[in-house]
Amino acid sequence: MKRFFLLAIFLFVLIFLFSCSENRKQKSAEPLRTDTIVPDVSTQKDTIVDADFTFDEAVAGTKAPQKIIDELALFDVLYLSTDGKIHKGQILSNKKIAKDVQDVFHMMLDSGFVVEKVVPVVRYEWNDSLSMADNNTYSFCYRNLAYSKHARGMAIDINPRFNPVRYKRLKKPNEPAGAVLDTTVNGTFYPGHFIVEEFRKRGFRWGHTFSKYYDDHHFEKR
Repeated sequence: MKRFFLLAIFLFVLIFLFSCSENRKQKSAEPLRTDTIVPDVSTQKDTIVDADFTFDEAVAGTKAPQKIIDELALFDVLYLSTDGKIHKGQILSNKKIAKDVQDVFHMMLDSGFVVEKVVPVVRYEWNDSLSMADNNTYSFCYRNLAYSKHARGMAIDINPRFNPVRYKRLKKPNEPAGAVLDTTVNGTFYPGHFIVEEFRKRGFRWGHTFSKYYDDHHFEKR
């Protein structure tokens, strides 16, 4: 009887150990949860295309000399637009800032920062005022090299209508016309904003620091 009791205990221990081992195997074999993984939006079929130019199309009609055109790069960017959907646009900028701009766009998309549209200014017949009025984000637009970094694609304007030019001393209306700054709106900048700080870390100057006016949509690099 004693032997039977010891044998029963031994079998119980073996069964218990085997059961624990199987449970550990099952847990280790469970797949990783996917609800915490950020989806790759570049593969989404419902991405809305705002611009799809070739390089030659993007520079067509510019008065820039060939030397400057040779400095430029055209690349795609993804962004959350004002309709709450993912859009794909294009930026024509100087090759020297292309990587910086791409990295910042990744940050804006990951954080849910809204950018209404991103289209090369050729669509506006090289009229940056029309582009700004349409709240378009862009980089290269050839004009006077002496005062504009856009003339070499070394600057980018982001959401100009959300972040209008505001004069500090002159009694002039905001640009674009009718635009009013409201920093509670997604897509606007203000001192200390994480995108402003990221540009600053990368060596860009923010237009908010200009002496005559606040150019909050503007970031430029020497």
